[in-house]
Amino acid sequence: MTPLRASLLSAALAVASLLAGTAGAQTVGLSGILGNRALLMINSGTPRSMAPGESYQGVKVVSVSGDQAVLEISGQRVTVKLGEAPGSVGGRGVPNGTRIVLTSDSRGHFISDGRINNQSMRFMVDTGATTMAVSAADADRMNIDYKTGQPVVMGTANGNTQGWRIKLSSVRVGDVEIREVDAVVIPMAMPYVLLGNSFLTQFQMTRTNDQMVLERRY
Repeated sequence: MTPLRASLLSAALAVASLLAGTAGAQTVGLSGILGNRALLMINSGTPRSMAPGESYQGVKVVSVSGDQAVLEISGQRVTVKLGEAPGSVGGRGVPNGTRIVLTSDSRGHFISDGRINNQSMRFMVDTGATTMAVSAADADRMNIDYKTGQPVVMGTANGNTQGWRIKLSSVRVGDVEIREVDAVVIPMAMPYVLLGNSFLTQFQMTRTNDQMVLERRY
């Protein structure tokens, strides 16, 4: 690695954002941003310069911009920012966060890894969906007996579709978990679970350029 000038390193280390988890979690500090590289301290080790796509000790850098970096840790994506309050990522403890930060992809979609009923899922934010939408294949994977649910017609950004109304015990994105969330199972295959308004309305939503911030209302 090219040696860092002392002035750059001093400024980079001025503030740190720690992700302190419970047993099994990674502890990651964002020490600075150097061009398109994030200067990370992983498990309190030596600062390591990492570019998007690079991984080390289970931490993958997804993107770097401004004063923040999007990381993937234990199948979860989280945005860390210089000076941001600590949060728990990758552990098995009870999530107690109140803030979700999402960054849009090249098509303008907000995508995030998370969990439903403790099963790993891939979410896409859909503000046009009245409720969360889960494919029948994903519902089968979670052993949800959805056909005993109430038949409904669900409105999405692409129109209406028939489904079955269910209740999800828990939906987790990053360090935030919402319990007893209304959802609809639809028969068509989908690459993502639609993160609709039965989840989103529990947050104050702010969007700036390619970033969406969800702050829990209660």
